[in-house]
Amino acid sequence: MSGPADPKPKYFRPPRETPTEPARTPALDVGVPIDGQAKWAAVGLLAVCEVLALSLWFSASAVIPALRAEYQLNDLQSSLITSSVSVGFVAGTLVSAALGLADRIHPARFFTVAILVAAVANLAVLLVDPTTIAVPLLRLVVGAAMAGVYPVGMKIASSWAKGDMGLLVGLLVGALTLGSASPHLINAFTQFDWRFTMAAASGLAVLAGILVNFVRIGPSLRRAAKFEARFVLQAWTAKPLRLANLGYLGHMWELYAMWAWAGLFLTASFAVNPGGSQAALYAKIVTFVTIGLGAVGCLAGGYVADRLGRTTLTMGAMGISGMCALLVGFAFTGNPWLVVLLFSIWGITVVADSAQFSASIMELSDPWLVGTMVTVQTSLGFLLTIITIHAIPPLVEMVGWRFAFAFLAIGPFLGIWAMAALRQRPEAARLAQGRR
Repeated sequence: MSGPADPKPKYFRPPRETPTEPARTPALDVGVPIDGQAKWAAVGLLAVCEVLALSLWFSASAVIPALRAEYQLNDLQSSLITSSVSVGFVAGTLVSAALGLADRIHPARFFTVAILVAAVANLAVLLVDPTTIAVPLLRLVVGAAMAGVYPVGMKIASSWAKGDMGLLVGLLVGALTLGSASPHLINAFTQFDWRFTMAAASGLAVLAGILVNFVRIGPSLRRAAKFEARFVLQAWTAKPLRLANLGYLGHMWELYAMWAWAGLFLTASFAVNPGGSQAALYAKIVTFVTIGLGAVGCLAGGYVADRLGRTTLTMGAMGISGMCALLVGFAFTGNPWLVVLLFSIWGITVVADSAQFSASIMELSDPWLVGTMVTVQTSLGFLLTIITIHAIPPLVEMVGWRFAFAFLAIGPFLGIWAMAALRQRPEAARLAQGRR
């Protein structure tokens, strides 16, 4: 059901110089004929490329238990290996946006070059001492290069949007999720050491760089608005955007810290119950399942959000994931099947809403500010993950695994408040074609 006519938002302030492309470029999601068969062939292949490419993101996190055992890494060193990817991604997205790289370079070529740089940097980890600063620095390069992979993939997917923006963006985030989980699967079902996992992730990424050149670009492709520093404050001063960004920050407060430390939680829990020599293997498999199930959550979340509304989906997902963060610690060392059930539910819901915050910003922003607003949102979100990733190990030292993850529940419950407030505003009629 279509919403009311879209009124000019209160925060509409035309710039003196409109930082957008000529009006002849078709707008996303309106008035453009879409070939359904070509669309799903292109989007499907693109999703495969994202799965293969994003295996690099968590390749080092997946082998941290092995690195800690072999090299006696401390908590700070382990956290830096994980968080440096987020730091690099933030830097990479800002540089890419400021230079307009996604507009100046063909998307497939940009993706290919970026993923090859990331693959080489990831492989170079095998040549340095894991106890030195070289590993976080190389992982920072991996994160920076990902600025030419994930956002570019989103741009290609959006070029096929026709009333299903939430589903398409959800598909890409689902691919990111499955790709992030894949190193845990490689690590679990090989008899090789951690070096094989790192090398395999780089090999998969190179394959992605080849396949992406066969992905067809959709008819709705338009240039993103150039990054304009003078408009950054509108992400906060425009209340609808502020609320959507606060919802996203609440989501990111929880997501990457959960992904980063789920493996160690499960390893410690299964070492006690069920115990035995296979406990570490079980932990790796359940970690893969936990993160991998997020792909299902993303697809379902996109489908539901397009039909029932973005705020409806985001509030529901954050409510369930926040409760999982509060409850999962009480299952620590308890019945393994209960632990698996809680982590499975958490894995689905913790990322089911992720794509919908990006879709909300696209729909709420002034047309010429979409690029800037999405860049600001992404950068702030990944900066925030650095805090929570580094916060978990000290919390484990202070209160143990039974209560450490409860700290993450702060984010989703604040996010629910923000999205509930957004839902009450008239601008929310712009979400999901009138579905709030």
